[in-house]
Amino acid sequence: MDDPLVARMRGFGTTIFAEMSALATQTGAINLGQGFPDEDGPAAMLDVAVEAIRSGGNQYPPGPGLPALREAVAEQKRDRYGLVYDPATEVYITVGATEGIAASVLAFAGPGDEVIAFEPTYDSYAATVALAGATLVPVLLRPEGGRFTFDPDELRAAVGPSTRMILVNSPHNPAGTVFTRAELEVIADVCREHDLIALTDEVYEYLTFDDAEHVPLATLDGMRERTVTVSSVGKTFSVTGWKTGWVTGPAPFVRAVQTVKQFVTYAVGGPWQQATAYALRNELGWVEELRKSLQGKRDRLITGLEAAGFTTFRPQGTYFVQADIRPLGFADGMELARALPDKAGVVAIPTQVFYQHPQAGAPFVRFAFCKQDHVIDEAVQRLARLS
Repeated sequence: MDDPLVARMRGFGTTIFAEMSALATQTGAINLGQGFPDEDGPAAMLDVAVEAIRSGGNQYPPGPGLPALREAVAEQKRDRYGLVYDPATEVYITVGATEGIAASVLAFAGPGDEVIAFEPTYDSYAATVALAGATLVPVLLRPEGGRFTFDPDELRAAVGPSTRMILVNSPHNPAGTVFTRAELEVIADVCREHDLIALTDEVYEYLTFDDAEHVPLATLDGMRERTVTVSSVGKTFSVTGWKTGWVTGPAPFVRAVQTVKQFVTYAVGGPWQQATAYALRNELGWVEELRKSLQGKRDRLITGLEAAGFTTFRPQGTYFVQADIRPLGFADGMELARALPDKAGVVAIPTQVFYQHPQAGAPFVRFAFCKQDHVIDEAVQRLARLS
């Protein structure tokens, strides 16, 4: 039998995260590749999940999500951003942000449609657009002034008669950029002018550093009615394995997402939903301490990487630092990432896997800093061998 995999997915094999994490396990290397913390979230939140399991919350919850969580999400949007959503019709719970993004793309884009996204793109975007039978049109983020940003003219030029939506990730993984209000206004202008849907991935909304402000695209004039926003508990509260996310937007858009999602995973684990509702209402102080801690870890890792000879880009948000490998005499991030476990006992992610044209990202590798300080210190000591 020929390859049974449907043709549009043949370009997508095992994710780079699985490959590099397996390499870390095989070699005993420190894993600064995959972005998961090595410490859990607030203890009281974990206790709520345990109690929910022990008290019988283990059967199917309502498909759209537990009312308590939908209400907590609506409160968070109102209190933090001034965005008002009806928890009954404009908030929908998903199996993590990845499913929320996938269900949204599948709901809004199909064969013949084009979806614009800023490149490098988180790896699930291209696969999901391919699943929908649509075409991903990348707009390149380039280093400029110590951060990655886009050319507004290139964004405008990317729009064509088949463009259906723009997928916006801010704070951006893997570039670490937090789009400024001015950059978001450019995106909003394009959406309004061409009547496009905006799908925003805001999972790192709380994890911004220095003076960077996360501005939801939906808060800009005329954008609430055309924006679907995705976020989740995983990054905010350091429980990435819970896979509990949410979609917010106008009721017709949320209904469209539900139409897709209900036939993929009908419901999301009830105990995680109960604990997430508790955390959104009671543990945001813990999140602020996490944010401060991560900023320190970012600086700790950057200091070590630069001492080892890398050029770094100081991220404004997320878990990740982009490092330019060329000062060390390397040119291909994939080649270096596969060699790093043996060369230095550390695993990183080659940034080129996030590009349609890998050469654009070849000089960079991505390191995660959501780790304990002693892990970061040991990793940078090992990386010093490269120089």
